[in-house]
Amino acid sequence: MIYNERRALFLGLTAVLLWSTVASAFKISLRYLSPVQLLFWACLTSVCILGLVLLLQGKLKEMLRMPPASLLHLGLPGLLTPWLYYLVLFKAYELLPAQEAQPLNYSWAITLSLLAVPILGHKLRRKQLAAIALSYAGVIIIATRGDPLSLHFSNGFGVFLALASTLIWATYWIWQTWSRVDPVIGLFCNFVFALPFVTLTLWLTEGFSLPDQKGLAGAMYVGMFEMGLTFLLWLKALQLTRRTVRIANLIYLSPFLSLVLIHYLVGEEILASSYLGLLLIVAGVLLQQQREFTNEEEIPS
Repeated sequence: MIYNERRALFLGLTAVLLWSTVASAFKISLRYLSPVQLLFWACLTSVCILGLVLLLQGKLKEMLRMPPASLLHLGLPGLLTPWLYYLVLFKAYELLPAQEAQPLNYSWAITLSLLAVPILGHKLRRKQLAAIALSYAGVIIIATRGDPLSLHFSNGFGVFLALASTLIWATYWIWQTWSRVDPVIGLFCNFVFALPFVTLTLWLTEGFSLPDQKGLAGAMYVGMFEMGLTFLLWLKALQLTRRTVRIANLIYLSPFLSLVLIHYLVGEEILASSYLGLLLIVAGVLLQQQREFTNEEEIPS
């Protein structure tokens, strides 16, 4: 592998910038489409984009030579993501302001550390527990719009869905840690496997109709940049650098850039509580990722 730090940084920043636009794209697209319509057209777009990438990389033949049982095993996580995850997430975005749904969903990293206890047998340390408390304090501040003592949520069901999406995504992430296949092939299999379920969901709930052009354009944007190409840019950036941590830390710019774009693209007046809550969530995520080098603080699970 030939390393290229400048190109890695460029690709990493490009991926972060694109991911920063998707919360706005969700909210704008949902003005014209229902959550299930948005998922169908975005998923279809992603299948086409990822399939084309695999074809150009010469990996499509490799995938098609795999035994059906292996393909099924690769596709099964698609029931979590994209099918269930995006149905729940898009509904949360429909019910909540984007400035609330986006940071709440970003707390998935904390949910992952909690879920790893029963599933992977991990143990929580005091620093991790403090990180969890810090992040969920941010969640409460955002959900109550800066009045945490009232415990009055702007939309209780929307908040529940946004937090449920973190549980689905964290479960999917853990499932994928056991996969040793090319990540692009794995992602493509997820979307191909999920597409019939997404199609059936749309048919049973709303039926098929050609969406508004603006809605279709938004769904294609989501399929291309939330579910497809941006992931490939990010992978390439990590492959081109010797300083993986430096590139990986760029992702923490995304939620803050996202709030700025939500203001200018969606037209939401960003509340101080959204910035404060997001700051606490990100601080908690950073804190829980710090490694402990002693066992004295370990708390049995």
